[in-house]
Amino acid sequence: MIFGAIPLDEAQGAILAHTQRLTGRVIKKGTALDQEALAALRAGGHESVIAAKLEPGDIPEDDAARQIGEAMLTPLVARSRAATGRVNLIAEAPGLLRVNAALIDRINALDESLTIATLPDYTPVSAKEMLATIKVIPFAVPARVMAVANGLLKGGPGLTVHPFRPLKVGLVLTELTGIKESVMEGAVEETEARVTALNGTLLPVERCPHAEEPIAEALKKLKAAGAEMLLVAGASAVVDRRDVGPAGIVRAGGVIEHFGMPVDPGNLLCLGRIGDIPAMVLPGCARSPKLNGFDWVLQRLFAGQKVTAGDVMKMGVGGLLKEIDQRPLPRAEAPQGAQTGRAPRRPRKVAALVLAAGRSRRMAPLNKLLVTDDDGRAMVRRVADAALASRASPVIVVTGHEREKVEEVLTGRALHFAHAEDYAEGLSASLKAGLAALPPDVEGVIICLGDMPLITAAMLDKLMGAFDPEEGRAIVMPTFRGKQGNPMLWSTQFVPEMLAITGDVGARHLVGKHADLVAEVEMPSDAVLRDFDTTEALKGAPGFTVAG
Repeated sequence: MIFGAIPLDEAQGAILAHTQRLTGRVIKKGTALDQEALAALRAGGHESVIAAKLEPGDIPEDDAARQIGEAMLTPLVARSRAATGRVNLIAEAPGLLRVNAALIDRINALDESLTIATLPDYTPVSAKEMLATIKVIPFAVPARVMAVANGLLKGGPGLTVHPFRPLKVGLVLTELTGIKESVMEGAVEETEARVTALNGTLLPVERCPHAEEPIAEALKKLKAAGAEMLLVAGASAVVDRRDVGPAGIVRAGGVIEHFGMPVDPGNLLCLGRIGDIPAMVLPGCARSPKLNGFDWVLQRLFAGQKVTAGDVMKMGVGGLLKEIDQRPLPRAEAPQGAQTGRAPRRPRKVAALVLAAGRSRRMAPLNKLLVTDDDGRAMVRRVADAALASRASPVIVVTGHEREKVEEVLTGRALHFAHAEDYAEGLSASLKAGLAALPPDVEGVIICLGDMPLITAAMLDKLMGAFDPEEGRAIVMPTFRGKQGNPMLWSTQFVPEMLAITGDVGARHLVGKHADLVAEVEMPSDAVLRDFDTTEALKGAPGFTVAG
């Protein structure tokens, strides 16, 4: 690959290295320069451009990333489309990620042009979570490097996802005089939360005295009831492999494979089995929702991974968990993107503005925002409901024209209102009123148009999932088949520039100014392209019946 300053007369087909902002046009980095782009650069006073020219044997960045992505596909692992030399690998179901670290290291050591970054080995992941990203660093990869990388991947998978199995878990709860009932109930509650989060079911709990024989009988009873995993939560902490809890496992026909683990909290875990059924005595920290060593063992067992004494002994590096207090909630309660037993990436706090202040001049005498669908829901209500059903918080509706009527159709919803007194001055006035109402702790804002009733909560959540200013995704724009649409998500870093806008325009023109910070998210339908300004346009809206 040739890289450097290339005269425009020789730059046909070269790949632009840096975004060029010209009068009336932005040419993004990564663009293959055609005659039109070259003419625009000349008109802008350029005589040369920093660009890359591929040579024979060079594989373009998107093709290279796509090839590696295809080679790394395994059951329950999907890939994204290639863009800017990047392909992401995505989990298709909740499970435990296994990474062939030696193989990934060998590929990363081949050449600086090709990189693969993954989550750590044994990471619990949720459906749709990113597992790895393949990134071509320059604009191409030499064919010889690709040949070696593909050959290595044919020798075995780089990563796999092992789904969590719906295991039935039996719990024995021992009792001692003087131990508060509430303390032991915490053990039941937290164990059930852990089991449920991993797709399992907790059988009715067996309670018994804190003694060897009763524990053994309780374990046998649970085994007969179909338990596929057995747990003992003792009223008193286990201090030796011959203590009451482990002795109960042995008396029930089992063996103790390992006592203790180099993970804190979780040091006093006792690992055993009765036949092929895993049997464990829990450490006292298992009564807490905080991540501990028991979580690590539980995740592996639910994913069908065998856990030996040697496996436990290797958990020391990274095993100091004192300051980690996150563990995901059961599936029904878990926030989007939560990962079982691992601190999830902190979701960005994003608000939603629903702009509903306009005078609806093109649909006069009707106010388009108050037009109802076939179920009797006003258009603006549909937009607000979608925002409320998403992860955005708070949801702020900006009113102006017919303020009372708009607020009336939104009665009873957990909305905040901001009134644009000067709404007649145009869209910028509505935008400013909404931005002024944002709480100080939000990091981003989705600007929803009140006349786009086909937008769904899932679409809004998809935008929020892509939003990450620290990774350069500070503006998130929805697209459908390559066409740019609305609503858009903006980092609050752009609020000062938005507040300077005047007239009947929004903030879209800022996209060209900050092209390097824009992330496009492809949507499954054209809802992001469809607003309804006129009665004629509304006739084509699903769910709306318009006479005439």
